[in-house]
Amino acid sequence: MKKEKYGMKNIDFRSDTVTFPTQEMRNAMSKALVGDDVYGDDPTVNELEMTAAKLLGKEAGLFVSSGTMGNLLSIWTHTNRGDEIITGWHNHIIVHEQAGIAQIAQVMPRVICHDNDFIYPEDIEKNIRPNDIHEPHTTLVSVENALSNGLVIPLDIMKANYEMAKKYNLKVHLDGARLFNAAVSLGCDAKDIAQYADSVTFCLSKGLCAPYGSVIVGSKEFIDKARRHRKMIGGGTRQVGVLAACGLLALKKMTKRLKQDHQNAKYLAKELNAIDGIEVDVDKVQINMVFFKLDKKKINEKEFLKQCDKKSILMNPATDGEYRVVTHYWIDKEDCDKFIQCLRTSKKK
Repeated sequence: MKKEKYGMKNIDFRSDTVTFPTQEMRNAMSKALVGDDVYGDDPTVNELEMTAAKLLGKEAGLFVSSGTMGNLLSIWTHTNRGDEIITGWHNHIIVHEQAGIAQIAQVMPRVICHDNDFIYPEDIEKNIRPNDIHEPHTTLVSVENALSNGLVIPLDIMKANYEMAKKYNLKVHLDGARLFNAAVSLGCDAKDIAQYADSVTFCLSKGLCAPYGSVIVGSKEFIDKARRHRKMIGGGTRQVGVLAACGLLALKKMTKRLKQDHQNAKYLAKELNAIDGIEVDVDKVQINMVFFKLDKKKINEKEFLKQCDKKSILMNPATDGEYRVVTHYWIDKEDCDKFIQCLRTSKKK
């Protein structure tokens, strides 16, 4: 890949959100048929929404600017002010979305805490509020798959959670920002995961390389209501088919190559694990994320970061002593080898 041609001069492991659109996407943008999306006149947006809905086995879709907007609109649409929702303590709606569900949807989260960040059926049943005048109504369960810790929830747990929620007449929302990564990891279709949720949000702008956007899918009634909410918070757009064209290519082509990113992540994890002084749980590398820790008695962290800078390698700072690197379309095996070499040359003598 000639990354420099597209402006990517660094080896960027910070996230799969850094992906630049492909040349095919850039060409599609220049040729896209457009219209006013608020009027429903943009044919490319309409095609994207219908394609997404069909792909996930739902009735309708809604193109939104981000996963944050998608989650907010979905939760807002499913709930009433003052309701309580059940979700995970490390889920994006709790950690990374500025408490939008509290500020705008005006709902309260009841969080589930497990080391792996999973939610299990017994968690749902145990945390549903009783019909008590003193307590809020529980109306929704919000889950993630794949999780931000790089793990993927198996289908049997998704199914059991959904059935438990339905037993108590609760709606289920799935934050599927990396839904297609989860599907690749599980060896299933994305709709096999989506069947266990009433609404699903997924990102086009992470590993799928589109420069913008997410899609919400669900029932027609749900999407119609979410569309009104989208307009209220300024999410109504005009000739946005130029961006939806990239989203269509993301769904039709980029979803089919994610396995390569997973393979690069597993290769990277295996090679790092072979270095004395690097701690990696290889079994937890289920999508395109690798988490590792340094034994600072054996690895010179300052030298490691210096080597990365020298080779124009970008990554986020460690969190609680743990680094995360993310593979994507613009990261190849050669880039992984350069990163590995930075650690090998940083071993203390």
